[in-house]
Formats: sequence, C-alpha cells, structure tokens
Amino acid sequence: MSYPLIHLEQTDSTNRYLTSLCDERHDNVEPFTTVLADYQSAGKGQRGNSWESEAGANLTFSFVLYPSFLSAKRQFVISQIVSLGIVNALRKYVDEGISVKWPNDIYYHDKKICGMLVEVYLKGMNLGRCICGIGLNVNQEVFLSDAPNPVSLCTIIGRKVDRMVLLQDVMGEIQSLYSKLMGGEDTMEKEIPYSYFQSLYRREGFHRYKDNNGEFQAKLLKVESDGRLLLEDDAQNQRSYLFKEIQYII
Repeated sequence: MSYPLIHLEQTDSTNRYLTSLCDERHDNVEPFTTVLADYQSAGKGQRGNSWESEAGANLTFSFVLYPSFLSAKRQFVISQIVSLGIVNALRKYVDEGISVKWPNDIYYHDKKICGMLVEVYLKGMNLGRCICGIGLNVNQEVFLSDAPNPVSLCTIIGRKVDRMVLLQDVMGEIQSLYSKLMGGEDTMEKEIPYSYFQSLYRREGFHRYKDNNGEFQAKLLKVESDGRLLLEDDAQNQRSYLFKEIQYII
C-alpha cells in the first residue's frame, strides 16, 4: 500500500510538524500522510517524556488519520490497531518475544523497542483528526539516556535493517488493520480487541505492579473498550486502571 511521505533531515517533532501542516491546510491533508525525520531534536513521548534516537539510525515518524466513523468513546481502538500493526511488522523479523505493553509501548521480552503518542482531536461526539507519532529503535546499538530498558531491532537480530523497508512494512500493516476497522462493527468489537489481548505483555500469570497504594501481584483479566486495564490481584480482588494510574514493576 502507498502513502504520501514527507522525509525530513531534521525537525523538532514530527507530531508538531504534521499538526502544523494539518492546521495550515484545514485538514485537507490526505489520510496516512507520513512525516519521517532522520533526527528529532525534541521528540515527544507519553507522559511528556522525550525520545532518545540516534540521527539516521531509527524510525521517528508521524501519520494522520480522520476516523470520523468512530465515536469519541472508542478512540482507544486507534492505539490498538497502530500497536498491532507495529507488532505484526516486527514479527516478520523476530520469531518470538514481541508484545504490546499496555497501552501502546512495544516490547521485546522486558525491553522497550518502540513507543508512541496518539494525539486525538474530537469533532462533536466523534473523532476528528488523529496524529500518531512513533519512535521505533531500528539500527541504534548504544543508548546514552537514562531510559531503563531500551533495545533495537538491530541488537535483537544481529544485523542492520533497511529503515525504509521496515517503514513500508509498518505502514502497510496499519493500513490493512484500519481498512478492517472501517469495514464493520464486528471487527471493532471482536477481532481487533482479541488480537490486541493475545499480543499483550505479561498476558499470562501473576506479575508485580504498583499503584498509589503500593506494590502488589496481579494477573491480567482484560482491556476494556475505553482502554481501561482490568487486573485481578492475588487476593482475587479486581482492580481497574486508566493510563498513568499504574506502573509495571520490571
């Protein structure tokens, strides 16, 4: 599948660049228009974090969607299809160990290979513009920041990867899932949530977590359609969390 590509040598943030472009053109920017930067000076991550990326080594890019067919309360499904698209693409290179750490980080075993930031704009009761920013570690071998657990595709498989081929793989997978999402309610209600759950990090067994009351052991029960994480602790109490309300202890 094809998509319009704007390839920049450097920008502060691909999300900010694409947001400005959409604003200037009053959203007359083709869906899946992608802004790729060889280097971001101020890449944006979740919780306001920055994203470390060696110039020319990785994939730092953003693309735009206009999923007006989705109600505002179903916006989490966009994170789900983008996460699954990246997982599906990476699994062409890595046999096992790739998963989604709720809500939308991509992990290789206990190490982070990809992060994303999905910025959603509402249009009445439905979704309007969605800008999805992705930072995917591809060929970087040394990480200098204090991020606790980074890993790259190169260090996993022991060879360099063509970034543009990988970008084509990722975007193709996301476009395919988005087409399915547009195809009907059954896909949104069943197929995508099931695939997302099956791809989750720590999907089986009890693991350590931390909330405002301290650490505890729990197992994963489900992810609600609004993105809430539902756990069951070792005392058989169910616990429900929104993003930022819980931490994984790794």
